[in-house]
Amino acid sequence: MTESGVPLCNICGEQVGLNDNGEVFVACHHCAVPICKDCFQHEINEGHTACLSCGVPYQARTNRNDDDILDEDDDVIMVSEDHSAMDSQPSSSQDVGLHARHLSSVSAVDNEVNDESGKSSWKSRLKSWKGKDKNSKKKKAAPKDENQAPVPPQQHMEDKRPTEGDAAAVAAPLSVVIPISKSKLAPYRIVIIMRLIILGLFFHYRVTNPVESAFPLWLTSIICEIWFAFSWVLDQFPKWCPVNRQTFIDNLSARFEREGEPCQLAAVDFFVSTVDPLKEPPLITANTVLSILAIDYPVDKVSCYVSDDGASMLTFESLVETADFARKWVPFCKKFSIEPRAPEFYFSQKIDYLKDKVQPSFVKERRAIKREYEEYKVRVNAMVAKAQKMPEEGWTMQDGTPWPGNNSRDHPGMIQVFLGRSGAHDTEGNELPRLVYVSREKRPGYQHHKKAGAENALVRVSAVLTNAPFILNLDCDHYVNNSKAVREAMCFLMDPEVGRDVCYVQFPQRFDGIDRSDRYANRNTVFFDVNMKGLDGIQGPVYVGTGCVFNRQALYGYSPPSMPNLPSSSCCCCPSKSNKDVSDICRDAKRAEISAALCNLKEMDNYNEDERSVLLSQTGLEKTFGLSTVFIGSTLMENGGVPESADPAMLIKEAIHVISCGYEEKTDWGKELGWIYGSVTEDILTGFKMQCRGWRSIYCMPLRPAFKGSAPINLSDRLHQVLRWALGSIEIFLSRHCPLWYGCAGGRLKWLQRMAYINTIVYPFTSLPLIAYCTLPAICLLTGKFIIPTLSNVASVLFLGLFLSIIVTSVLELRWSGVTIEDLWRNEQFWVIGGVSAHLFAVFQGLLKMLAGVDTNFTVTAKAAEDTEFGELYIVKWTTLLIPPTTLIIINMVGVVAGFSDALNGGYESWGPLFGKVFFAFWVIFHLYPFLKGLMGRQNRTPTIVVLWSVLLASVFSLIWVKINPFVNKIDDATLADTCVAIDC
Repeated sequence: MTESGVPLCNICGEQVGLNDNGEVFVACHHCAVPICKDCFQHEINEGHTACLSCGVPYQARTNRNDDDILDEDDDVIMVSEDHSAMDSQPSSSQDVGLHARHLSSVSAVDNEVNDESGKSSWKSRLKSWKGKDKNSKKKKAAPKDENQAPVPPQQHMEDKRPTEGDAAAVAAPLSVVIPISKSKLAPYRIVIIMRLIILGLFFHYRVTNPVESAFPLWLTSIICEIWFAFSWVLDQFPKWCPVNRQTFIDNLSARFEREGEPCQLAAVDFFVSTVDPLKEPPLITANTVLSILAIDYPVDKVSCYVSDDGASMLTFESLVETADFARKWVPFCKKFSIEPRAPEFYFSQKIDYLKDKVQPSFVKERRAIKREYEEYKVRVNAMVAKAQKMPEEGWTMQDGTPWPGNNSRDHPGMIQVFLGRSGAHDTEGNELPRLVYVSREKRPGYQHHKKAGAENALVRVSAVLTNAPFILNLDCDHYVNNSKAVREAMCFLMDPEVGRDVCYVQFPQRFDGIDRSDRYANRNTVFFDVNMKGLDGIQGPVYVGTGCVFNRQALYGYSPPSMPNLPSSSCCCCPSKSNKDVSDICRDAKRAEISAALCNLKEMDNYNEDERSVLLSQTGLEKTFGLSTVFIGSTLMENGGVPESADPAMLIKEAIHVISCGYEEKTDWGKELGWIYGSVTEDILTGFKMQCRGWRSIYCMPLRPAFKGSAPINLSDRLHQVLRWALGSIEIFLSRHCPLWYGCAGGRLKWLQRMAYINTIVYPFTSLPLIAYCTLPAICLLTGKFIIPTLSNVASVLFLGLFLSIIVTSVLELRWSGVTIEDLWRNEQFWVIGGVSAHLFAVFQGLLKMLAGVDTNFTVTAKAAEDTEFGELYIVKWTTLLIPPTTLIIINMVGVVAGFSDALNGGYESWGPLFGKVFFAFWVIFHLYPFLKGLMGRQNRTPTIVVLWSVLLASVFSLIWVKINPFVNKIDDATLADTCVAIDC
């Protein structure tokens, strides 16, 4: 314990300690902000030369020796600035040492190996390491190796005084937050509060005024309305503080791409995943790969990994052709700065391609490259036609050997580097980005976890081969539409202030090939332009599965640098049994830091492989990351990279090892690391886990959409897509990662952010009250009863106020978001269509899967379109998802006919009550109109089974209508007896 009266550190919460003179340690003599020695040294190592509180540089202390900053005792482990690597995986010269407080999965207490005297066995070795640190400090003054790459100024201190131009470049912001103006946001918030008050008064009236004559209907409507109000609160309040962002790419170049100096931009590994080349055409995947290889970014910083989870020889051969065509396509794109850089979409755009092109050779070269692309398409399409039927003996490669992936469920791991190796240059002699084909090992009896497992395999492969600090994942049908998209993301991730706690930068999804009216809300404009902007003002947008740039360290389970780790003894999904205060948590985090620092590559460089394995085993890293020393070494490099001296054959061998079937067994992969398993919507789960650790995300919306993809635009495929998403939400709801309780112990997830995640998992349950509420109008019309009693003046005001508040909220939301009213209406319509069909099936299938173990398999949605522009829109594929909405349409139509029949027969007094009943029935019909239009298809080509089902339902309800007999006056038996006259025959 230190002396009383010593202030607590603002960063870690521990006491700041005393200096050599016995005085309280002071980091900044300008504002005297309390920062302890450890945190101060970490800030210096990270390149933060100015005080976090006042912004004044640490002038007096940055020039002091390390011995003056940190006292040498048994409780502190020094992390040297000379970062060497393990023999099996040495780091690049730009790598900084491990600051072990970021590691959330290593426990110092559980993994200590004690000797007979009770002391930890590594304590004596720790002292010897400190002696080596003293010797290494004497070598700091030695001149650096000429081959050593320069260190970025944001990571280490520079001895030279920066010039005026350099200082201006560093000071220039890379991005700014643009809040929504108060004139737009203040009325929006006021109306939300008013609507909440009106809802309370409305429910008070509804509950206190039951309808005795139709009590079951009234009770059902009350339950449904309460759930709708609850769903509205979950959806509305996370949009309380939306923001916009603006990036400055020129400032990024001025800071990291200075003329005459090596480029300091961070490297990026691109992940492209595909499964079935017959449903995800190779030509679409190839266009995505070509757009990545031609991206506006330094080629030595780009690597593209294609995951073929179906082990298809067609995908492999198409990549061979793609790599060959890339040698011609990439220089053409960069020479003339064309957009987009996917050839299929570039040549198909209907614009004046000569606009802004002044080079005389452009027309000639464009014509030549288009001819090359057409020939390339012919070759790829020929391979697709040949692959429609597999030979009995299986596929064989050109050398006559059998293709290893003939059995897609039982094959070894395969890796092939097409580009990026020696001699892989384009037609103009320039270097090309790396292109790697990966197919992980598949064996019977292993759980492979579909897309999430494939992405985790790519994480490990890329860590061994290139180890870029950032990862960008794309679906095979999402090409790069903006060649500067990566630079947009780097404006956040490489900002020393903004990017420290950013786990990923999410771009909105944009789509090609959708009809102008967007009949089935495929664009999801309301979600991407309204909800995601709202989340960006809290803790960041959710991860949507594609178009996302990750911080690799966040995928490894590290916590953000600004806060210590959660204690390993406390479960993240429930509060700890012992009530620990902040200082206890910080002490636990510090012990984890000491344990993990033992495995720093610098400290392990002088030990052989056996000693390194022992140390890794002691600290639990093998249990966390798997049995690969090379991969574990790469996880400890905050800035990534592999040395040029590394043996490529050894790296490929290690990469094959990390994608083997048994590698993830008894590790934290899919539990705490990488993409999280347990749901078909692994994207929501993965982002949720990161933000529970304290990370935040950024939403980036450049003027030119960063990525574009293709969406299933016909009704059947769209419903199956929504079914898959809803089923994933049900799986999360029934798992230990349910946002209702998971991560509450750490308190790192803001309550509005948690509310948004709760909304993402409970929305499928809205299908139950929604289908009941859509059935009520037809029942009321057929039975002559109603769920609302005769309205008084107060009740009329409440109903009018509720409808006006709904309209005004939507109008103000459109005002600050820029979304059109048509997009809002399409979103509302498909909310009803998906709710009464896909969401309903997802609830029952999710319960069967999680509670009864009945799994449901889904086929991959076809990406190819018909010959006509919107030919796929008119395709109707029979599926059971069509039954519930078809039934609702029919019974509401029958109910409307029955209601008007009763009104015609009942006289003038019957038309007043009919208005309310018919209003709700038409509300259902108008919302289901796109479904009805899609069900009819084109030229009335409706499946026969749909016609039969419709006729059957119409017949049943017609018989019910006849039984009701609306055109005959209701006369009781007494009246009939009085009016009858007996006739004596």
